[in-house]
Amino acid sequence: MKLSKFAQQAGVCYKTAWRWWKAGKIKGYQMETGTVVITEEMNEQPGQEKLVVVYARVSANENRPNLDAQAERLGAYCGAKGWKVVKVVKEVGSGVNDGRKKLLALLADPTVTIIVVEHKDRLTRFGFRYIETLLAMQGRSIEVVNVTENPVEDIIADFVSILYSFCAKLYGQRRAKRKTEKIVQDLNVKAERKKPQEGGEERAAS
Repeated sequence: MKLSKFAQQAGVCYKTAWRWWKAGKIKGYQMETGTVVITEEMNEQPGQEKLVVVYARVSANENRPNLDAQAERLGAYCGAKGWKVVKVVKEVGSGVNDGRKKLLALLADPTVTIIVVEHKDRLTRFGFRYIETLLAMQGRSIEVVNVTENPVEDIIADFVSILYSFCAKLYGQRRAKRKTEKIVQDLNVKAERKKPQEGGEERAAS
């Protein structure tokens, strides 16, 4: 890209970007016309130190033991990559809750360049790509470790949160809890009824 565009994306004036190029801090070449072309992608400003923050989350207080273990695993991962973790953020809250204060503060902090999470859904159940794209526009990124562990209890807790949210909109706050509990109960009953039928079909087939 042209040096002028690089300067715009980096949020600096053209003269500053020119000095960086002249000092060899960014790679590029100058055409016969005098135009400077930058050959590297703009991920972060030259000389800017990577500030790595670990974000760990569980849906309920009952899962707090996993919260500490999750943070430790992420810290070990960063250590293996040679990254210095400047902060560890632990939060209890549903993955569908878009009002998590600690996460919002983390996303709003422009000094944090890398956010490390164990799984995509540790950050959010929905809209991960949107967050990832917006951070990339700021020269920031999300590092997903992708460990296979993904507790079923945590998924159920988030599912119940979704049900409660929709029930609150449809039936009002007072009836939302009772309605959610009734839906979850009916789902459990249907699941239990289905098990014997599946077993019977298998025996009949044999």
